[in-house]
Amino acid sequence: MRMFTMLMGCFLCVLTATAQTKYATVKGIIVDENDNPMSKVAITILGKNSSINSSDSGLFTIKVPAQKSLALIFSFEGYADQQKNFFLSNDETETIVIQMKKNGKTLETITIANEKERKEAGLIKINPKSAITLPSTIGGVEGLIKTLVGSNNELSSQYNVRGGNYDENLIYINDFEVYRPYLVSSGQQEGLSLINPALTRNINFYTGAFQSKYGDKMSSVLDIQYKKPTQFNGSVYASLLEQGLHLEGSTKNNRFNYLVGVRNKSNRNLLSSQPTRGAYIPSASDAQGLLSYKINNKLQLDVLGIYSVARFTFLPEAVKKTASVFSPFFTANIGLDVFFDGQEKDNYSSSLLGITLLQTVNKKTKLKWMVSSFKDVEKENVDIGGAYLFGDRDFDNASATFGQIINPLGAGYNQNYSRNKLNIDVLNVGHRGYFDAKKHYLQWGVNVEQTKIKDALQQFEFRDSAGYSLPYNPTSLTLYNVQQSTASLNIQKYSGFFQDNINISKGKSDINVQLGVRFNYNSLNKQTLISPRAQISLKPNGKKDVVFKLAGGVYNQPPFYRELRNYNGELNTAIKAQQSVQVVTGFDYNFKGPGNRILRLTSEAYYKQLSQVIPYDIDNVKIRYLGANNAKAYATGIELRLFGELVKDAESWVSVNFMRTKENINNDFYFDYKNAAGEIITATSTDQVVKDSIRRDVGFVRRPTDRTITVGMYVEDYLSTNKNFKVHLNAIYGSNMSYNVPNSVRYRNGLIIAPYIRVDMGFSALLLSEKSVRRSHSPFKNFDNIWASVEVFNLIDRANTISFQLIKDYSNTVYALPNRLTPRLVNFKIVAKF
Repeated sequence: MRMFTMLMGCFLCVLTATAQTKYATVKGIIVDENDNPMSKVAITILGKNSSINSSDSGLFTIKVPAQKSLALIFSFEGYADQQKNFFLSNDETETIVIQMKKNGKTLETITIANEKERKEAGLIKINPKSAITLPSTIGGVEGLIKTLVGSNNELSSQYNVRGGNYDENLIYINDFEVYRPYLVSSGQQEGLSLINPALTRNINFYTGAFQSKYGDKMSSVLDIQYKKPTQFNGSVYASLLEQGLHLEGSTKNNRFNYLVGVRNKSNRNLLSSQPTRGAYIPSASDAQGLLSYKINNKLQLDVLGIYSVARFTFLPEAVKKTASVFSPFFTANIGLDVFFDGQEKDNYSSSLLGITLLQTVNKKTKLKWMVSSFKDVEKENVDIGGAYLFGDRDFDNASATFGQIINPLGAGYNQNYSRNKLNIDVLNVGHRGYFDAKKHYLQWGVNVEQTKIKDALQQFEFRDSAGYSLPYNPTSLTLYNVQQSTASLNIQKYSGFFQDNINISKGKSDINVQLGVRFNYNSLNKQTLISPRAQISLKPNGKKDVVFKLAGGVYNQPPFYRELRNYNGELNTAIKAQQSVQVVTGFDYNFKGPGNRILRLTSEAYYKQLSQVIPYDIDNVKIRYLGANNAKAYATGIELRLFGELVKDAESWVSVNFMRTKENINNDFYFDYKNAAGEIITATSTDQVVKDSIRRDVGFVRRPTDRTITVGMYVEDYLSTNKNFKVHLNAIYGSNMSYNVPNSVRYRNGLIIAPYIRVDMGFSALLLSEKSVRRSHSPFKNFDNIWASVEVFNLIDRANTISFQLIKDYSNTVYALPNRLTPRLVNFKIVAKF
């Protein structure tokens, strides 16, 4: 009996202990670096011997003890172990996403294990997280790019690469080409950046010598890939300049996922401090979405949609300028007072709908079928008049005329009028193929594109100088400049490529060769273009971790829209593609820096020989082409970049570029002659070209994008005692640039824009801690974090120059007064992620 009682007591104790054991559930999905599900990943509770494996779709569910600290270890051969810590309540279910990363040396934010970046010439991989935290007036992705290639306009998201202009850059989102508005003439008219950083997963930026699979332009490629979500997440932010929201999620079986974002921006606070007083009413908004549906294990359907609209209304009142100005003969300090009437109203809208069907034929072969429709509608309505007076300004504080112009040199009235409309429709059907044959990775593609352009250009400029209309005609009223034309174009384009990426391993050395060719044909000028391209990289066996690279090829750029128009607004539909031959060589070197942190030094030297060039002038962001293939040019330079961490977990880099780009316009010359006083004078008309005049060939001159030195820097840091207080610094220096004097052969690109110097800084504080260090039963458990930041734009308050305003005095001497960019501005921002 006693034995029975003891046995029953033991049984009841065990039963009670069992009944009191509490459990929680952890479930989720495991993916690789490309967000592809990973099967047979081992999941183990730290300290236990038993484990479970993820399913073929990467999913897993595991019971874990509740109300105690524990850790799960995720392991797979060839990948670094991942550890996730938990403290869960009874019956609580936690859903997570684990991303496995391959073994190899890594920087915390720059993955060195991914050798692709190191082996491709001109490729820079940008961390999307840095694009979100960067203090910038334009947008994170383009703002980061400008620290790498330079900038001269903080109001524009456009950029110049290795001597090219804005029209020479390719931009892709999920393999669909996107475009910027074409009628925009100043940065203040621009709306939002093309790319929403909150939706971005991967950013590849090529500064030149890019692969054959990318399109037909001469300077750069920005390749953006949006996320493929595996669980519900989101973020919301608000600042004095911009507000936005993004949501992402997936169904339980991960068959359908969505990614959407909306943004709104107003630069009113930024523009209100510009020199020209008046009412600035800018607004821009966009909505973007990516929907993905996995039809079966071999078919996936993706739909990308983007709609963007920007409006700009401007009612100028007055402007007062005082500056050292240029004339061909002297420099003087001049004041200019202008009083305006009228207004400007612009509207730009664009939309993209892209559909992709991805077919996985087998493990080696993938096929992609794509169709997209892009629409662009632009309207510009300007009717602004300005009465001006310029001369010496009184700077005597004790004088009754202090601040006024006391010695007039010129006076008059200018009127700018335009009613411009532009509609662009682009329909594109394409195919891509991928075949993995071990040491050969084959890629091919073809595209058929139809472009419809309808354009109505109606604008004029009236100049009245001291009561005389310019150019002066005593018998009639003559306008200074008139452009009136219409165009309707229907262009068919056919393009394609084939390339082979070859891996050759010899001993412990690693050699990669990339061979490819593109073709392009369009019905506008009936020109067929063939563009061979090649790259090779060598990682020799040795103690130093260094990769050497060499690349070259032909890069053609068929005309799209702006290249067709000359200064008078006339179309030249017979214009040919601009052509360039590019050669790039460089190296990529990893080494240990202070604190044994891995640093990465890259260097590239390049040379671009350009032919069939269409010369152009740049005024702010407006590009005006001369409308003919009548020049040759070159660009050459060296780029040095150092990536690393000044302190642990804080990404930083510095970029130094040296460049020279010049052009030679065919048969560009002028005549000098001696006047009666024996002075050498430049002829301004044919009747001044006398018998003893001297012909001067202009030869090579600086291009509008020529900038000898560019230095960019991005720095992250935090308090040594608290990582929750961070600072981000974005600094750019660019040496002087040239600016053209219109209708002047002798002084083509003869004006000089002073060096561009700008420093933006942001200070951030973590208001709500990281989710991983909060208990699961916290009332804020659905928030990952909340940050607040103060951003100071143009910290040093430098008055940078973007262009010049040219005016004439009573004696017809030309003066150039600088148009300034934005002064210092403080911005407040709060970001919440959930």
